[in-house]
Amino acid sequence: MGTMDKAVIGRLGVIAAGKGSREERAARAADQVRRATGARWVGIYTVASAMVTCDGWSGPGAPAHPSFAATEGLTAHAVRAGAVALSNDVSRDPRYLANQADSGSELIVPVLADGHVIGPLDVESDRTGAFDRLRHPGLRTPGRRPAPALGLAVPGH
Repeated sequence: MGTMDKAVIGRLGVIAAGKGSREERAARAADQVRRATGARWVGIYTVASAMVTCDGWSGPGAPAHPSFAATEGLTAHAVRAGAVALSNDVSRDPRYLANQADSGSELIVPVLADGHVIGPLDVESDRTGAFDRLRHPGLRTPGRRPAPALGLAVPGH
């Protein structure tokens, strides 16, 4: 699994500032992340009113749960702790909330604005162990950038 460099982060900023609806920009950003990392599926979500909602995705199919409670799945840990949540074998992880039928590994990266998690970046692979050699700084970079770099700005943030 690849990492995201400064050029990718710059392209995400251009996408976020570009034309189109929030959903269109989120889908373009998800596609950019998917191509940069080699992931099979990437989704960009927003957390509001204790619900997590998919703003855009890139991969073989739509998310199985376009909206769900912020207390569910690996996302719950990422939102609560403001930290990366990782499962290298989702079939053995009771925290996993099924998204794609053939997912093997999942990585949830919290996106922060003003010190609060406003949404997760969901990166999935069809292989188990896909993130064994993950260099967290490469995939955590968006979480350290202003949320608008991913097109996730939320009113009031």
